[in-house]
Amino acid sequence: MESLIAAAICLLIAVYGAFRAVIEKETLARLPFVNVMNFGIAGAIVLILPHPLTLVAAAAYFIGSTLEANAIASAYAKRGGT
Repeated sequence: MESLIAAAICLLIAVYGAFRAVIEKETLARLPFVNVMNFGIAGAIVLILPHPLTLVAAAAYFIGSTLEANAIASAYAKRGGT
């Protein structure tokens, strides 16, 4: 039961991050909310699926999505965006 409450909290955090990323007007201001969403999704993956390999899957998802967000920020900064 405790893990379901924790998973629900993680999913609420992910939904909040997704909502804020959608409504934010500045591109660079969106990226922290995308990372918050990634934290929530990775946490929910670990808490919902009761298998030892889910930790590996969540870590791979989080690392990949963080690298993606960093690549977007780097490309945007090189282009001269604000």
